[in-house]
Amino acid sequence: MIIGCPKEIKTREYRVGLVPGGVAALTGRGHTVLIEKNAGVGSGIPDSAYEAVGAKIVDKAADVWARAEMIVKVKEPIASEYGLMKEGQTIYTYFHLAADKPLSKALLDRKVFAVAYETIQTDDGQLPLLKPMSEVAGRMAVQVGAVQLEKEHGGKGILLSGVPGVRRGKVVILGGGVVGTNSAKLATGMGAETVILDVSLNRLAYLDDVFGSRITPVYSDPAQIQKYVREADLVIGGVLIPGAKAPKLVSEKLISEMQEGSVVVDVAVDQGGCIETCHPTTHDHPTYVVHGVIHYCVANMPGAVAQTSTFALTNATIGYGVKLADGGVEAIKRDRALALGVNTYNGHCTYKAVAEAHDFEYTPLEKALSTKR
Repeated sequence: MIIGCPKEIKTREYRVGLVPGGVAALTGRGHTVLIEKNAGVGSGIPDSAYEAVGAKIVDKAADVWARAEMIVKVKEPIASEYGLMKEGQTIYTYFHLAADKPLSKALLDRKVFAVAYETIQTDDGQLPLLKPMSEVAGRMAVQVGAVQLEKEHGGKGILLSGVPGVRRGKVVILGGGVVGTNSAKLATGMGAETVILDVSLNRLAYLDDVFGSRITPVYSDPAQIQKYVREADLVIGGVLIPGAKAPKLVSEKLISEMQEGSVVVDVAVDQGGCIETCHPTTHDHPTYVVHGVIHYCVANMPGAVAQTSTFALTNATIGYGVKLADGGVEAIKRDRALALGVNTYNGHCTYKAVAEAHDFEYTPLEKALSTKR
């Protein structure tokens, strides 16, 4: 198979979909790998490192898209790339389609075989390709939130750790999953007062075992969310429903009741966000203010730490990528986890949460696979 890896063009996105080790795994199995010139530079990987393991360097993105049967990316195609997608082409990347109707429609119109990192799910409910970036984003959320709390950035002027004789900053984390757990690791490590809200009592018990008295685990309901968010210096949104839009847990009214100079970081913004006042921003213009509260809502946060993120991501994605390259549709039939990653196929929407989000007709994958291409 011919596999293409174009350079990411989303604003300040420095990650890359394949590293030399991944290229070696593919070329070693007889596949041809096309890498767009300078695709890995932002992650510290020169073209020569790809060439050393058998990749072919291609000058133009359009040529990569035109020649490749399978495209491996990090972020979803943006509008300028829609016209490059080919009928029957496999695209393997993050999509977050429930929050992006234009892209969803483009994939259906062009009959793309879209395999989404974020919906590949193992039998135990784990999301193995979402996990590494959730780990990075969860830790970054506290890091960037702490900076935004500084007065020069418009914040309250709060140091999360406090100092002897002065209160510590209060971090409230919505969701105790991978994002929430990693946010708690950094927040507690910095010495902040840390509260985690979640609807799973089992998860809260686990977090209590792991963190002990360093966190306050709280069952999440509207009254508790209002109580703790209102008092917070930094709120981190980390809730997730696989493949679907994030639920809105924090209303604009509640944001208006927070103290001026407080900060919210919505890690769920690429799935629509769990805070009503949040909308996607970029690394060029990462923040805005609503009711005196600073909002940091960059949809590709891990792109800022590309060397860490690229290798963390590709360590997870290459195994499924090799299966797709080797087997194509047959790999989907053999691997249930990989099958759950298929969001569109041959003009059909095969992921129910995406279909429901955009009022598309839902076609079960088994039925879609039986249609002629």
